[in-house]
Amino acid sequence: MKGKLKAQNQINPQFQALRWRLLGSYLLVMMAIRVISDGVIYQFFAQSLYQQVDNRLLNLAQAASHSLVAIKQDRNAVNQTAYRPWDSDGDLDIPWQNLRKLDQSVEWFGADKRRLAVSGKLSPTLPLHTGFQAIHNDQVRTLTIAAYSFTDQQRKLEGYIRASESTKNVEAILRQLRWGSALGGTLALGLIGVGGMWLTRQSLKPVEQSFRQLKQFTADASHELRSPLTAIKTSVEVMQTHPERIHAADVEKLQAIVSATNQMKCLVEDLLLLARTDVTTAAPTREWTVIPLDELLEDVEERLEPSAEAQEIILKKSLQTEVFVKGDASQLFRLFCNLLENALQYTPSGGTVTLSMSRRETFVVVSIEDTGIGIAPEHLPLIFDRLWRADSARTHHQEGSGLGLAIAQAIAQRHGGEITASSELGVGSCFQVRLPVA
Repeated sequence: MKGKLKAQNQINPQFQALRWRLLGSYLLVMMAIRVISDGVIYQFFAQSLYQQVDNRLLNLAQAASHSLVAIKQDRNAVNQTAYRPWDSDGDLDIPWQNLRKLDQSVEWFGADKRRLAVSGKLSPTLPLHTGFQAIHNDQVRTLTIAAYSFTDQQRKLEGYIRASESTKNVEAILRQLRWGSALGGTLALGLIGVGGMWLTRQSLKPVEQSFRQLKQFTADASHELRSPLTAIKTSVEVMQTHPERIHAADVEKLQAIVSATNQMKCLVEDLLLLARTDVTTAAPTREWTVIPLDELLEDVEERLEPSAEAQEIILKKSLQTEVFVKGDASQLFRLFCNLLENALQYTPSGGTVTLSMSRRETFVVVSIEDTGIGIAPEHLPLIFDRLWRADSARTHHQEGSGLGLAIAQAIAQRHGGEITASSELGVGSCFQVRLPVA
């Protein structure tokens, strides 16, 4: 009971990979939403703060424009470059503004754009242009407006007023906003990640439950089908041992029953093997032993050599000795038999199938290479799916359940290995099995 519960609680590698993909997609979407929303909020606040600066500059420039005529009249010397109308406190001698405390300044210019007076700590060196200007290095924003006087319904240009204000406070606020957004985004990303893991786990629970039920049903159905199939096969074999009791017209029918029964029995055994392998994919069992891989591959080659000769296919081998792996000998034999049978099945007469082995530091690679019909690139990622066969393969071979490669992959994964495949249409295919050495 405990073993069954443990097997049910184990996370299937396919679902674990799917869970990580869903989590990654969820995080990417949430990060994109977060970045876009933070950008919109930042732009809104930056625009709002700078709009307030512009409003203050406009009010200051308009208020200071009324002093332009008086400053021109009070100018004491022709060569004086600037007149500073502030009192002993250092402030502009007008009641409506404290320029020094607000990091602002006002400059008065004549109609010839020569500066007449200045008040405040800021003194920009920008050329005089009407409208708003920004000095990014000094973090100063300026506004220049023209001042006119009206006499007898005529407008006369008296000069220009330039109001300036430091934007350091605005930049400091925006800098704090950026830091706060970054810290908040990091915290939000962590919370989103935790929430995403919980959401993906909850969303995949019904799928995993259905998958476990389907595997259990497959295992139970395969197990239950073995008995009636064995009874059918035994009964037909008994009938075949007494040919005198069989009508001549029924001989072919009985042979068809035997063939269909054998095919169904192989399918049931394959499904049962896959169901059992799905349950026990994580750890080696106590029955595993150290296996000389070269001897096991020799047995596989001897097993399939008659089939290769019958199809007029050249079967080559290049094996190394003293290479050992740990596992279930019968399952590994089944693995390499499936791959070699698959290579022989899709290799035309006169072709070549090569079985080779190469030892690396901690693993061994067994290669089965053929000169067969090959696999289309769009079909290559699907070849290990259960009950899948390409349409071109079905037109050449009708026998087989389509589970051979799926079984081979399941056995390889159960032994801590993997199978990779490469192929080219009309040239051939190469399957490589990588297993850890004992």
